Amino acid sequence: MKGATVEVWHADALGNYSGFGSGRGDGTFLRGGQRTNRYGLAIIDTIYPGWYTGRTTHIHVKVHAGGKVVHTGQLFFSDTLTDAVYKRSPYASRGARDTRNASDNIYGQGGRRSTLRVGTRGSGYVGRLTLGVKI
Repeated sequence: MKGATVEVWHADALGNYSGFGSGRGDGTFLRGGQRTNRYGLAIIDTIYPGWYTGRTTHIHVKVHAGGKVVHTGQLFFSDTLTDAVYKRSPYASRGARDTRNASDNIYGQGGRRSTLRVGTRGSGYVGRLTLGVKI
């Protein structure tokens, strides 16, 4: 969809969201939006999301078009990839996460269709997903 805004936000490596939690204040780290180009593509650079108690690893996403929100959802990652990432610093300092995809209540509502296809690029990753929205 050309000219839509794709908004994302997620937790940092320690499981904190900007604007929430102790000492976080009103910061806006790991939050933002990107307008889609003429091909309907939005490219968003961020870090691998952290986890917090009771949830699997995810990124929140909203799509805005024509002055309204046309999609609200979450993006997910394979447990295998998340396990590998979380063995690295700074993620490893938190210990093992308590929720995997299969036991996450929101993932169970269609998360398989919202799981990013991820490949490596240099020392990082590139995730891709085509989102279909109704306007």
